[in-house]
Amino acid sequence: MRRVFAAMLIAATMTACQQAEPVASDAWVRLPAVTGRPGAAYLKIRGGAEATTLLSVSTPAAIRTEIHEMKQEGGMMTMAPLKDVAIPSRADVELKPGGKHVMLYDIAPTLRAGATIPLKLSFADGKTIEVTAQVKAAGAD
Repeated sequence: MRRVFAAMLIAATMTACQQAEPVASDAWVRLPAVTGRPGAAYLKIRGGAEATTLLSVSTPAAIRTEIHEMKQEGGMMTMAPLKDVAIPSRADVELKPGGKHVMLYDIAPTLRAGATIPLKLSFADGKTIEVTAQVKAAGAD
């Protein structure tokens, strides 16, 4: 009986410890190969207790940002802006090269590989989270 009670207590404690809000991790930025062109940001988002929607990602290192998606259409790779990205409850969503990502326009000319920059994620429920992104040179993965 004690083992059953202990197992139930452990399960209840683990459930209570699961994060309630989305969490961002593994953020990085690829600088553009040509000065003046846009760079791109990539990261992972783990959904919280409730499903939500990512509306935007901003950074003081760029004047403008847009969420985009690359996909194969008619034998060609295309890229188009996205209005938002669904973040399901307790699921992982990855913004990665060749898929969904954040375009960074008019990046600060002083930004160099090896630096870090903040990325602020804004969600449909009004909540925001911040993650630090590692800056990498053009061509880096």
